[in-house]
Amino acid sequence: MLFEVWAPHARDRVTLELNGTGHPLDRDPLREGWWTGTVPAADGDRYGFRLDDGPVRPDPRGRRLPDGPDGLSAVVDHAAHPWRHEPPRLRLRGAVLYELHVGTFTPAGTLDAAAARLGELAGLGITHVELMPLCPFPGVRGWGYDGVAPWAVHEPYGGPEALKRFTDAAHGLGMGVVLDVVHNHLGPSGNHLPAFGPYFTESHHTPWGAAVNLDAPGSDEVRAYFLGSALAWLRDYRIDGLRLDAVHALADDRALTFLEELSAAVDELAREQGRQHFLIAESDLADPRSTTPRSLGGLGLHAQWNDDFHHALHTALTGESQGYYADFARAPMAALAKTLTRVFFHDGTWSSFRGRHHGRPVDRERTPAHRFLGYAQTHDQIGNRALGDRLSASLSPGLLACAATLVLTGPSVPMLFMGEEWGARTPWQYFTDHTDPELAEAVRRGRRREFAEHGWAESDVPDPQDPATRDRSVLDRKEREGDPHRRILAWHRELIALRRTLPDLTDPDLGGVKVAFDEEARWLVFRRGDVRVAVNLGTEPAAIPLGSNGRDRVLAAWDPVEPPGRDGLLRLGGESAVVLTDG
Repeated sequence: MLFEVWAPHARDRVTLELNGTGHPLDRDPLREGWWTGTVPAADGDRYGFRLDDGPVRPDPRGRRLPDGPDGLSAVVDHAAHPWRHEPPRLRLRGAVLYELHVGTFTPAGTLDAAAARLGELAGLGITHVELMPLCPFPGVRGWGYDGVAPWAVHEPYGGPEALKRFTDAAHGLGMGVVLDVVHNHLGPSGNHLPAFGPYFTESHHTPWGAAVNLDAPGSDEVRAYFLGSALAWLRDYRIDGLRLDAVHALADDRALTFLEELSAAVDELAREQGRQHFLIAESDLADPRSTTPRSLGGLGLHAQWNDDFHHALHTALTGESQGYYADFARAPMAALAKTLTRVFFHDGTWSSFRGRHHGRPVDRERTPAHRFLGYAQTHDQIGNRALGDRLSASLSPGLLACAATLVLTGPSVPMLFMGEEWGARTPWQYFTDHTDPELAEAVRRGRRREFAEHGWAESDVPDPQDPATRDRSVLDRKEREGDPHRRILAWHRELIALRRTLPDLTDPDLGGVKVAFDEEARWLVFRRGDVRVAVNLGTEPAAIPLGSNGRDRVLAAWDPVEPPGRDGLLRLGGESAVVLTDG
């Protein structure tokens, strides 16, 4: 077996330690900084690399870390896995995504336990399951954004074979799998990359310290490292797409950016495999160039999360106005209408939160709607609240139904956060399992201090290190057996079925979306082809002027409602929603 490692920081020698035996590696004469050697090895064999007289460290490209980030790597034979199902050919247009955290989706918190529940999601109408990060991190519990080994799978979740079983099970049910990956930083503990080479640079500073080296000396190899990791998820695990965490935090001043290289490489792999691979960016730049094709000067990513839609919807539903919600809260129905038709609320407008103008307009004539994801809740927007409270903690079932209606019938690709489909009451809180006592205490104090500045008592902020914080965040499926949860679940199922059967609801034409609203009465209605969707966020009934051609039919309604009469008025009850057609 060929073992190789990029270790330009090694002065004189690199030794492969395999099953307790040392094997000197040779310098690669054609690749500066690379060391190679061929040694017999089998699946599961433990190994690591010793640089000069230093300690044995895990392989930066190690596919498995059975004992965690500070232990040895293990050989993984990807070709040995017995795949049962071919990946389905699924496109983003028509997709319905479901964000899932493996550690809290089930009490067991493993990939196999999650796979056993995939039939529920297929029955709901979900087309893609989006897994939060799976890379190894110290300890057992965590969100996954402190991963330190971008080629491996967290062992407490089941390791590499469990991820393959999960993907295979999803494909067998006709669903795709999207994996959340983090390229903008690595975790603060268990990161061995700096010992091998210039993986980080002081040329840029980020919220996590030194930046990942995407543009300084040595960055060619660092880019290749993360590119190779991304392609490995798609190739070796048959993952269908990647969600790229916080791409705005990638410090990259090169003319050809890492994201352009990545999108080109993913497109090429998709052509080679005859599959539908895609990249979904998380970005707070409100910049449509992220998803503009490379041939037109963009980065060529295939879609991006749209937090502006979330913020507009959240303020319209809750009335909250703190922090980045402030601009949206001034006229929330108008903000919601703008994000339904023009995607970004901040498209060159003043942002009071940033103290400057922000964003860039979307070209609605050339940009299809499925370039953007719309959602009412995500792991960030729930978990980064002091108590990790979901919308269901403060909103009526009717308002939850309105939120679902706007997400699942709107122009963007809809995404749900796990449990949202039945209005789960369990919180989703910030939890960690740092094995470094000083780091654990720093995170605990920092979290409490942050929310104390916003008026929370420190004693009320959950301790991230307490195992009970994770346990509180585990879904309680027994909730689905009673109302209002059962009714909310049925409503989600009905809306997803409409989206699947009505072509107007997956029409990519952003310019064809027409919206009317009343800020004071708190109702909003939009049209997509022959389909009209109305929501009343107010507590009182509303008379909404729709007009009528005499062929109006109610396709779905949260509460009983009649189509518009001869006067053209739709009389919609308070905190209610309806989907109609006049075709």
